Amino acid sequence: MKTLAVIPARIASTRLSRKMLREIAGKPLVIRVYEAVRACTQLDDVVVATDSDEILDVCRQHGCKAQLTLAFHRSGTERVHEISNLIPADVYLNVQGDEPLTRPDHVSALIELMSDPDVAVGTLKTPANLSDINNPNVVKVVTDASGRALYFSRATIPYDRDGEGRATYFKHLGLYAYRKAALDRFVSLPESLLERSEKLEQLRFLENGVPIHVKETPYDSVGVDTEDDLRKVEELLRGGR
Repeated sequence: MKTLAVIPARIASTRLSRKMLREIAGKPLVIRVYEAVRACTQLDDVVVATDSDEILDVCRQHGCKAQLTLAFHRSGTERVHEISNLIPADVYLNVQGDEPLTRPDHVSALIELMSDPDVAVGTLKTPANLSDINNPNVVKVVTDASGRALYFSRATIPYDRDGEGRATYFKHLGLYAYRKAALDRFVSLPESLLERSEKLEQLRFLENGVPIHVKETPYDSVGVDTEDDLRKVEELLRGGR
């Protein structure tokens, strides 16, 4: 099974300007992510998919493989799809360019999930911290008994109606794996109502009947969206996590 990890990295960002090129512990964010993903020896290759000549140049200066992609993509999945039309693979992993704490274990877990040929789309979850549960910036996921996603939301799901404390909460980690046919299907579909409401692209799959299989990992991650996130990740990296 040939596996290709794609790191979508666009130059524009809403909450943290030019974050892909911001330095974390002495290296640009996009390079930190590339090196973290490349550390998984089960991968056949890793490529940064960017809309920026500047990011492309930085990647090449650091010896990281990168590919210039179209500027108008609305999501990382669309950018991964473009790469899938250029580089053949059995499975494409989508690792967000703002996830420098990605571990080889995360990547290995996704590859293991996709070893089942019936799985078209896969992703990860981890037990939510108490501070995550009511935080709309942290996406939660609920799954069925077989591990398929029932729903992803920024809201608190499941809702503990009686306040008995019996609900279990899982944080969704923004790493995905797809087969080519699933990527083709995604880009052929219009933006869905749930996707637009929650601002979560994976809901397009669920709303159109494409199952997403979810594997649990004990390893959390921290996405970089704000200056506070940047400082937090830098402290973790300098402290060896």
